[in-house]
Amino acid sequence: MSVSRKGIVLAALQLAIVVSLAAKYTIDRARFPRAWARVRTYDPDLPIRGRYLSLQLLVACDTTGAAISPDGLVTRNGWIPGKPRVVNGQLVADCSPSQAGALIKRELTGQITATLNEPVLFFLPEHAQDPWKQARDGELWVEVTLPKKGPPRPIRLAVKKGGTFTPLEIK
Repeated sequence: MSVSRKGIVLAALQLAIVVSLAAKYTIDRARFPRAWARVRTYDPDLPIRGRYLSLQLLVACDTTGAAISPDGLVTRNGWIPGKPRVVNGQLVADCSPSQAGALIKRELTGQITATLNEPVLFFLPEHAQDPWKQARDGELWVEVTLPKKGPPRPIRLAVKKGGTFTPLEIK
């Protein structure tokens, strides 16, 4: 086999891998539930930097299935075992003691809110405006797909002012 033929076969193989991954994520978006979650920034100490936002998802802690009060939830070093799920189009965490899955950190606010342990990465084009500047007058939210395993996958960002979501045009 000549060198140019090997190069063409390798390029075709790489293209097939990329197309299959894009198809998988497209099918997952149609198959799995979508939800909105409020976010805050999280800046990890990574040696590789790019144009991305590392976001922590803030979710409501649903304790309806728990046999104990929210203040008495069993924790592991401050983390509650829980499972994210979609309720009325928003991401909530099922914090009942029997749930396993994501670890959730209770917020110290008066509300029963929590932060998912795993941050979500939202990649930006090179010359995109900073979404935090666009969300100056409101809250930044992200729409995510919730797969059966693994962390939520981000789809798009929006600013919530009052009760209205305005999706951001990120170019």
